[in-house]
Amino acid sequence: MIYEIALLPVHKERIEQFKSAFAEVAPLLTRAKGYGGHLLAQGIETPEHFNLIVRWASLEDHSPGFEASEDHQMFMLGLEDYFSEEPKVHHIEGAVF
Repeated sequence: MIYEIALLPVHKERIEQFKSAFAEVAPLLTRAKGYGGHLLAQGIETPEHFNLIVRWASLEDHSPGFEASEDHQMFMLGLEDYFSEEPKVHHIEGAVF
């Protein structure tokens, strides 16, 4: 089990619009091969920072899999105008306890 952790910095004045935009593009993510669930969490101290945590069956399902897909391109096109800077992504390996 692999977890993708994406740090998504959003323009402060566009937080509510970002949440709506994410809800619109989320189906592109959820239908990806190897997708196992996700959590979009807003920062408490820094509400303009969101963490997207996605569970993947394998690293390859995320990258190159989803990242190389047309669905990923559409997913990012739907969100990129809300980012205040480039998102940062890393992966961790783990199991649910």
